[in-house]
Amino acid sequence: MSDTPPEGATGVLVLASGDIIWGRGFGAAGHAAGEVCFNTAMTGYQEVMTDPSYARQIICFTFPHIGNVGVNEEDVEADTPHALGCIVREDVTAPSNFRSLGRLDDWLAEAGRIGLSGIDTRALTRLVRERGAPNAVIAHSPDGTFDMPALLAEARGWSGLEGLDLAKDVTRDETAGWNGGPWALGSGYGAGSGEGPHVVAIDYGTKKNILRRLTNAGARVTVVRADASYDDIMALAPDGVFLSNGPGDPAATGEYAIPVIRKLLDADMPIFGICLGHQLLGIAAGAKTAKMFQGHRGANHPVKRLSDGRVEITSMNHGFAVDADSLPANVTATHISLFDGTLCGIELTDKRAFGVQYHPEASPGPQDSDYLFENFVKGLA
Repeated sequence: MSDTPPEGATGVLVLASGDIIWGRGFGAAGHAAGEVCFNTAMTGYQEVMTDPSYARQIICFTFPHIGNVGVNEEDVEADTPHALGCIVREDVTAPSNFRSLGRLDDWLAEAGRIGLSGIDTRALTRLVRERGAPNAVIAHSPDGTFDMPALLAEARGWSGLEGLDLAKDVTRDETAGWNGGPWALGSGYGAGSGEGPHVVAIDYGTKKNILRRLTNAGARVTVVRADASYDDIMALAPDGVFLSNGPGDPAATGEYAIPVIRKLLDADMPIFGICLGHQLLGIAAGAKTAKMFQGHRGANHPVKRLSDGRVEITSMNHGFAVDADSLPANVTATHISLFDGTLCGIELTDKRAFGVQYHPEASPGPQDSDYLFENFVKGLA
């Protein structure tokens, strides 16, 4: 592909392979290096962009009309977008939705995030499927001027996600209680009861809706930093511990997280993990994790529950997975992906601990798996 911008090009995606994909930039001007992935969800682009699990990733949305319902202050999973940028097919248009408070491109610009439109997202998705998730640089220059050799060097110089502990970059600053409840049309987010079993949630990059689902299931929730010690957690007198989702390589985050989780298991503390939390639980129990070829990201992933054969349609966002062949004797597989057979759930047979790779809290996505929050909280009573 040519390194000379075509007429009207103000944005570019430069892959570490040397491939160059031109488009029209929107949002913030600048450039950033990360991993390109694709997300197949048809709704919820604001939730996707603010999911901390997308730190250091550039999202190619397969649904073409991204930005058409605008943005608001409620449909966010963190206080700022954590994805580096987004790639879309159609230009961002004026929003048409009664909940809209602004435009997607303005929201991205305020957050310092880059967007590219006019991209053949189907072709880019096929590239990721065939080659795996590539390292790349996304760039936006309003005047169409780019230092292409420098952008290519930046893409090739980025280390990639393997070996990166990103939880420390997205975790909260301090311990705090959480009292937010579910959303309702016309009234917004409600409040939790403040009663029930006490769950300490370790924030490796948690989504807000996970905490809402815990409170909705009846838990009283306190959130601690990713690097909270065993003594820090136990000083809060939890009835159970939740291991959150988050970005990066679980083996890297595990350098400080695994010793804590193993102490919690030794104390027979009930544990529930989602996504990165599920992976960390797997490692703590003796399993191994591995980088996936392209990962799973979307709101339409079928997962089979092995106990009864029920199929749940789930929301997913992960680029690492627990290796099913590495499970020790005391860890049972509970769910598998019907797309590729990868492991999507585990349970320890000798401890009160389980985890799922997918996102039962949705946001965006279906709520087939919401029962997991109720099962966890009821088990603490």
